[in-house]
Amino acid sequence: MQGSPGKAIDYFMAGGKLIVQPGFRRFILIPLLINLVIFVLVTATLFNMFSDFFYQILEWSPGWLDWLAWLLWPLVAFIFLVIYGYSFNIITNFIAAPFFGLLAEKIEAHLTGTPPPDEPWGQLIPRTLQRELIKLWYFVSRGLLVLIILGFCLFIPGLNLVAVIIGALWGCWSMAVQYSDYPADNHQLEFRELRRRLNSQQLTSYSYGGIILLGSMVPVLNIFVTPIAVAGATIYWVKEVRHL
Repeated sequence: MQGSPGKAIDYFMAGGKLIVQPGFRRFILIPLLINLVIFVLVTATLFNMFSDFFYQILEWSPGWLDWLAWLLWPLVAFIFLVIYGYSFNIITNFIAAPFFGLLAEKIEAHLTGTPPPDEPWGQLIPRTLQRELIKLWYFVSRGLLVLIILGFCLFIPGLNLVAVIIGALWGCWSMAVQYSDYPADNHQLEFRELRRRLNSQQLTSYSYGGIILLGSMVPVLNIFVTPIAVAGATIYWVKEVRHL
């Protein structure tokens, strides 16, 4: 496997330092406001779903299996946290895609001195939204398959842990693809080709996505993670991905 988790950490940290500089603050204001609204909606929805799901497990299981239900609690909680972080990012990025694309463009111009090809807003917004629909289908179709596997294996000792690992890896990969796509889309690189390039540096890509996913699982912190993730992914693009 190619790549390095250390590089992923460096890119994320560098992205965090970059977006607080005066030239970039104005590009993250609207995404942060969008994140705040989505944070309230998604957090409330997932919290209610988790409570209802867990109480249904308790009601469904016979009394002598109550101990098993409580043993499942941490596993179910972790699954819901992964779903929470995954859902938060997918919804946020679909709505804020044009703004994140612009942020990636400005960061790339700052790093290289050469901005991506210029594109009028009238073309940029429809194209980025269309690209988000392509990604949304990719994430939802495969994400549902992972969710089915999780549901099937949840109550099977041994397999449930394997299923959770598969789900977590899928979440890491999704985050890496999602945020690396902003600078790639600014150069209109095909979505399939982006995935191929990221997969050629698996340790870096999965580790970077894992950092984003972990940050997205923490309420309040997830509001600020997405613009940092865009900045870090753009640095990753400039230093490695565009040359692969």
